[in-house]
Amino acid sequence: MLNYLWLALVTLAVLIGGATGRLREVTEGAFQMADMAVMKIALPLAGIMALWLGVMRLAEQSGLVQKLAAALRPLMSRLFPDVPADHPAMGSMVMNMAANMLGLANAATPLGLRAMRDLETLNRTPGTATNAMCTFLAINTSSIQLLPTTAIAILASQHAQDPTAIVGTAFLATICSTVAGVVAVKAMQNWPMFRVPPGAAAVVSPSATLDPIPLRLPPAPAPLPAGGRAALILFIALFVGLFLWQVMAPAAYQAATAHLHRAIFPSTVVAPAAEAAAPLPLRAIGMLSLLAVPFLLGFFPLYAALRGVKVYEEFVEGAKEGFGVALRIIPFLVAILVAVGMFRGAGGIEALKSALAPLLTPLGFPPDLLPMVLVRPLSGSATTGLFTELVQRLGPDSLTARMAGTIFGSTETTFYVIAVYFGSVAVQRARHAVAAGLIADLA
Repeated sequence: MLNYLWLALVTLAVLIGGATGRLREVTEGAFQMADMAVMKIALPLAGIMALWLGVMRLAEQSGLVQKLAAALRPLMSRLFPDVPADHPAMGSMVMNMAANMLGLANAATPLGLRAMRDLETLNRTPGTATNAMCTFLAINTSSIQLLPTTAIAILASQHAQDPTAIVGTAFLATICSTVAGVVAVKAMQNWPMFRVPPGAAAVVSPSATLDPIPLRLPPAPAPLPAGGRAALILFIALFVGLFLWQVMAPAAYQAATAHLHRAIFPSTVVAPAAEAAAPLPLRAIGMLSLLAVPFLLGFFPLYAALRGVKVYEEFVEGAKEGFGVALRIIPFLVAILVAVGMFRGAGGIEALKSALAPLLTPLGFPPDLLPMVLVRPLSGSATTGLFTELVQRLGPDSLTARMAGTIFGSTETTFYVIAVYFGSVAVQRARHAVAAGLIADLA
C-alpha cells in the first residue's frame, strides 16, 4: 500500500504544482525534506537511540522487562498470538506503549524501534511485515494517551484558562482510536489483498534484510539483596516526595531549591519558575512528565547493579545498536518526507481542504481544523505549527481550539512512524499497517 500512496503523493504534487504554477515550491519542498530527514531527524536520533537502547539493555539483563511482560502476558498474548510469551519483543513493546501513554516521545521511538528489531527475529518473510508488526504499529499510532503534553504546553503558553481540559477528551478519543485500530488490523490481516504470499521470502534481496539476531535469553540475575530492596524503596520514595512537594507546595519547593542553588552556584541568578502559578492538575502533569525520564534513567541502572549486572558494559552493548538503526532508516525517511514535502509545496493540502469542507461542515466539523487534520498523519512539526497558529487566531479557550488540542493530542504522524519503524528492519511491504493506522486516525 505504501507503493501506491508514495506514487500518488509524488505524481499529484507534480500535476498540481504544474497546474497552479507552484513547481518551484514543489522542488524546494523536496530538497528541504530530504535535508530534514538526514540532518534533523536521523542523525539526532542516533544519540537518543543509543541512550535508550543502552538503558533498555540494562532492564532486559536485570530481568525487569521480563517481569513487566509477565504481568501483562494475558493481554499481550491475545494481541500478539504469534509472539512467544517470553520473547524479548513482549517487553520492548510494553515499554514502548507505556512511554507513549505518558507522552514521552523521546523514549517511545527508540523503544519502539527496539521492539521492531525483536519482532524481526520471528519474521519468516523478511521484507514483508508480519501480523505482529502490523498490530504493534496500529497500537502505536493510536496509543491511549494519558498526558498529551505537547498540546497542553501550547495551550498553556497561550494563557488558556484550563489547558488540561483536553486530557479527558484526548483519553476518550484515544480509547476509541485504539479499539478501531486493533479491530481494523485484526480484521484485515486475512484479507486476500493483504495476505502474505507463500514465496515472499524468496523474492527479497538478501541485502535488504537484517542479519539474523539470536533470541537473547540473559542468564538469571543475582537475587535482590535485602539492602538492595531498601535502596530501591528509598530511591522511589525520593521521587515520590519530590513530586508531592513540587505539586502541593510549589512556592516552598522553589524557595528551597533557589537557596540551595545560590549556595552551590553563588554567581548565577535563579529565575522564578512559572509553574508555581499554574493550576494543580497542570502542575501534576508537568511534574510527572519532568520526573519520568530522570526516574527511568536512574532506576534501571540502579536495579541492574543491585542484581549483579555489569551496568557500564551492558549499557555500551545496548547502545551499539542505536547507530546502526539510525543509519538504516535514512532511505525510508527521505522517501516518505520528500513525497510529503512535494505534496504540501504543490498546495495539495489546500486543495483537499476545499474539497472536503462542504462535506464536513454540516457534521459540525469546523473547516479551520481541516489543514491540521490532513497534515497530522504526514508531519508532526507542521501540525505543531498549524495548531499553534489556530490557537493564536481563535483563542486558547475557544471550542475549536479545544477540539484541535484533542485531535493533536490523540493522533499520530502515521506515515512518519511507519516509515521509521519499518525502515529500521528493512520492511518494504507494509501490508495492512497503513490502512489500520489511518482508520485509527479517522476514528
